[in-house]
Amino acid sequence: MEAAHEVFTEQGLHAPLDVIARRAAVGNATLYRHFPTRAALIDAVFRDQLGATVAAGELARTAPDAWTGLDAYLQAVFRTLAADRGTNDLMTTHVQGIEALDDVHAHNRDTLELLLARGRKEGTIRADVTTEDVLFALAALGRAVPALTAATAATTPETPDTWRRPLALLLDGLRPAPASLPDPALTAAQLADVLRELGPHRAPARAVKDE
Repeated sequence: MEAAHEVFTEQGLHAPLDVIARRAAVGNATLYRHFPTRAALIDAVFRDQLGATVAAGELARTAPDAWTGLDAYLQAVFRTLAADRGTNDLMTTHVQGIEALDDVHAHNRDTLELLLARGRKEGTIRADVTTEDVLFALAALGRAVPALTAATAATTPETPDTWRRPLALLLDGLRPAPASLPDPALTAAQLADVLRELGPHRAPARAVKDE
């Protein structure tokens, strides 16, 4: 499991399982005997991180006001997304067969829905934003975080949390009135590096019609 976590963090969830076996100094048969599917291995490796996300959501629900809870919750989630590419893949893409992940996604949606509804009543969240609006924006930004972190690490190592500015901009869009953005802003060169890190889009799978 430690070897799998290292490889998934370095290469993402689609890393070859034989690389994990070699890193753990075991044979492929041993790996498959303990974890017969990729989903089973991913579930075992990331269950603690997923549990931490649920705990952060529970804490956010008890915040004195909705905005404080929402901000603290998303800061915690994005710190995890930036630190661990494997968890980022897990949280921002659809991976089937992982019960703990399904539970986290459901809890995440419920947390956001509760905080947004509370924020509307408190006047800190704009009235027309939906939970789906926020989930879509968070997924898109979260997916870009590893590229953002990698592209800016060499030039701004003293500010590794470069995701804070785009997250603040996203959150600002939920406010009835805007707030100031944190530093630093991306330079043109850094933006080019981020887009290069993201790489080309995969072509969508074509639907196969039944004959």
